[in-house]
Amino acid sequence: MRTTIESATRLALFALAALAVACGGGEATDAGAVDAGFADTGANNDVDAGVEADAGEVDAGFADSGVPEVVGVISGPCGELDDELTSVDPSTFQNAIDFPMGYTMADEDRLSDGAQEILLEGTAGGSSGLSEAFSFEVLHRCEGAVLIKTETEVLYDPPTSKKTDILVQIADQRIGVSVTRAVGFPRDDPYSVEQAKDLLDKKLADILVSSANVEPADAWTKQILHVIAYGPMHADSMQAAALMVDPAVRADTILWITVTDGEDLFLY
Repeated sequence: MRTTIESATRLALFALAALAVACGGGEATDAGAVDAGFADTGANNDVDAGVEADAGEVDAGFADSGVPEVVGVISGPCGELDDELTSVDPSTFQNAIDFPMGYTMADEDRLSDGAQEILLEGTAGGSSGLSEAFSFEVLHRCEGAVLIKTETEVLYDPPTSKKTDILVQIADQRIGVSVTRAVGFPRDDPYSVEQAKDLLDKKLADILVSSANVEPADAWTKQILHVIAYGPMHADSMQAAALMVDPAVRADTILWITVTDGEDLFLY
């Protein structure tokens, strides 16, 4: 009987001991699993690294789809305009914009708000809306230009005056921007200095007229003549021709030349 009782007692004690070990071991295992899952294995660090990588891609100008967030890749001088905005002397700058993927209406929402407004409002005539929109796009991204008025909104006396294409603000100055394209037909034909000078003489003379006739409420400090150039040859001819223009016609106008590359035929 005693042996039976002792055996039963030993079995009961063994069961209690096993239960205690099982409970204790389970808690230790659970704690270890939590630590390993979030700290020791660095699982959270992997997640953080993934978020940072996504942010880097967005900062680089590309959405997750791999499509650039802006249209065109600008190269060359940017952030150049300072004292030139108020100087009585003329100045000349040149940069470039490459369109590796071209442009279609489906890309419009990747343009700046100002460029989209220019396309929406239209122009006073002709089919120059895209060149004016991309002129603004370059000045906006390079010089921080903010659109004040489009071509059809600027007032003149008389209303039939020669007109400036857009009115912008750069730094604290109101600046008129006239846009033209340097291209021949066929487009790849030589573009001579004489052709460039004829274009500059006409456009710079028009700038003098629009500056004289703009209503005081829309008046600007000075103007930029923005030349959208089909290729480096066209830009070179423009640079040479600018030195030949009568100083009275050139006045204080800033000449900004942007050479287009890639799938750029939509501008011409």
